[in-house]
Amino acid sequence: MTIQDARAYLQLQLAAVYENREAANIADWVLESLTGLSRSARLVRQQEHLTTDQKALFDQHLPDLLRHRPVQYVLGESWFHGLRFHVNENVLIPRPETEELVDWIINEHQHQQLLRILDIGTGSGCIPIALKKALPQATVYSCDVSAGALEVARKNAADLEAEIHFIQQNILDDSLWEQLPEVDLIVSNPPYIPEHNKESMHANVLEHEPHLALFVSNNDPLTFYRAIAELSGKKLKEDGDVYAEIHEDLGAATLALFQEKGFGRVTLRRDMQEKDRMIKAAGLTSR
Repeated sequence: MTIQDARAYLQLQLAAVYENREAANIADWVLESLTGLSRSARLVRQQEHLTTDQKALFDQHLPDLLRHRPVQYVLGESWFHGLRFHVNENVLIPRPETEELVDWIINEHQHQQLLRILDIGTGSGCIPIALKKALPQATVYSCDVSAGALEVARKNAADLEAEIHFIQQNILDDSLWEQLPEVDLIVSNPPYIPEHNKESMHANVLEHEPHLALFVSNNDPLTFYRAIAELSGKKLKEDGDVYAEIHEDLGAATLALFQEKGFGRVTLRRDMQEKDRMIKAAGLTSR
C-alpha cells in the first residue's frame, strides 16, 4: 500500500463516522505519525510504500478510529503549545482554548522573577509543563487526585525536560491543603461540565475521556472554583493571581463567586470563538 493509497483509504473509511474535513485531518495526522513525514514530504513521496511495520500499525489503528476512539489516544500523542505530549485515557486531550489560558499567563508574568506557580488538576501536565518551558525562572507545582494522570504527567515532564513538582491530592479535601506550598499564582482547568450536559456531548469524548476530569454535580457545578478561591485565602501570596478555564455558560456565576470570596479584581475573558472561557481573579482582600 502506497502512502497515497493509505491516506485515501483511511479518509474514505473515516467519512462514515466523521464529517469530511475532520476525516481528512485525522487521515493526515495518522499518516504523519506513521511515516514521520510532513504533508509536503508525503506529497513528494506519495508513491512510496508503507513499510511492514507502518502497515501493521495502520491496520491496528483503523478499527479504533472507526469506533470513535479519539485519534490522540490511538496515536498516544497530542500537541499543545508547540510541544508533543503523551496522552492516554487517564487524561483529557489538551484543547486549543487552554493554550489561550497559558498564553494569558505567560504574557502577564514573563518578566516576573522568583515566580511560584501551583497548577490544580494537572492531567497530562500540559499547563504546568508549557508554563515551565516558557517561564524557566518559575518554580512550578502541580497536583491531581488521579494516580494515572500523574503517571502520564511525570512522563511528559521527563520527556520534555521540565522540572515540575507533582503532588497527589484531592483539592476538595481542605484537610490536605497544608501540604501545598505558598505561591504567587494559581492556575486550573478543573472539572466544570454539569452531568446533564452529557446528553449533548460527542461519543468520542463521552466514551473515552476520563469523566473524573470532566464532570461535576448538577447541584454544584462551581464546586472546584469555590475550593480554589478558598485555598487562595491560605496559599496565595499578597498580590497573587488566579487563572482558570471555565464553562462557557457559567462565566457570570464564576465571576460572582470569586468576588464573593474577596477578590477585588475579577476579569472574564472570551476565547477565539467568542465564548466566555477563562477568568482571572486578583486583589484578594479577605484572608
